[in-house]
Amino acid sequence: MAHHASAKKRIRRNARRAVINGARVSRLRTFVKKVELAIASGDKSAAQRAFKDAQPELHRSARIGVVNRNTVARKLSRLSSRIKALA
Repeated sequence: MAHHASAKKRIRRNARRAVINGARVSRLRTFVKKVELAIASGDKSAAQRAFKDAQPELHRSARIGVVNRNTVARKLSRLSSRIKALA
C-alpha cells in the first residue's frame, strides 16, 4: 500500500483513468465489430460506411494514447483490404 500522499494520489488517478480508457477501448472494439459484421454479411457498401465511421474513432484513440498508432494502422489496413476483396 502507498505510504505517501503523491503515491496515494497516483493510485486514485490511475483508477479513474482505467475506467475512462476501458470505455474508450470498448467503444473502439464496437466500431471494429460493426465493420467486421458488415464484411461478413458481404454487403460492400455497408462495410464501406461502417469503415468510414470507424476510421476517425480509431485515429482518435491512437492520438489520445489508448492504443498504439501502429496498431491502428494495421487494423485499418487489414479491414480496408478485406472490404476491397468483397465482390
